[in-house]
Amino acid sequence: MKHVVFAIVSLTGPAFADTAGDPVTQETLLDRAEMTRIADAIDAAVDAKDWATARAFFTQEITVDFTSLVGGDPATIPADGLIAGWSANLAGEKESFHLRGNHRISFDGPDAAILKSHGYAWNRMASGALPENGGEALWEVWGTYEHGFERTADGWRVNAMSFTATAERGNVYVRNTPGS
Repeated sequence: MKHVVFAIVSLTGPAFADTAGDPVTQETLLDRAEMTRIADAIDAAVDAKDWATARAFFTQEITVDFTSLVGGDPATIPADGLIAGWSANLAGEKESFHLRGNHRISFDGPDAAILKSHGYAWNRMASGALPENGGEALWEVWGTYEHGFERTADGWRVNAMSFTATAERGNVYVRNTPGS
């Protein structure tokens, strides 16, 4: 018969300290879990093309910065506009897969926080494989995300989002062309 030993570990010890230096408490652990769940759930909803679920995680307006991918300037836009843009780009034949990890959260008071994470996105369009469209069906990108969170009456919601690309490869036709 094998014995299993469990250890009770302090949630305030250095092993649980965030790199941002915020104290870890039962409340902040729950908040961190919820923010991590939301960031991951946005990716899952986008990949499933479940736009209503994706929209539910945002405040009414959101500050976005995807300039490392598409140029332009950061902007504050209605969250409905962000979702409309994503749904138009990822329409029809275009598939996506998002993956993130190494979530790091810092708090700015009890009702605001920033989540930073590493991210990977993969997009596939069969039409990209056609010679006249570049001959390759895939485009992928690596980088860092930053999500701004605010506590609302409905719980934590994303009020800012940025992505800074660090590497990409594949067919830019797939990146730039909305699915049909």
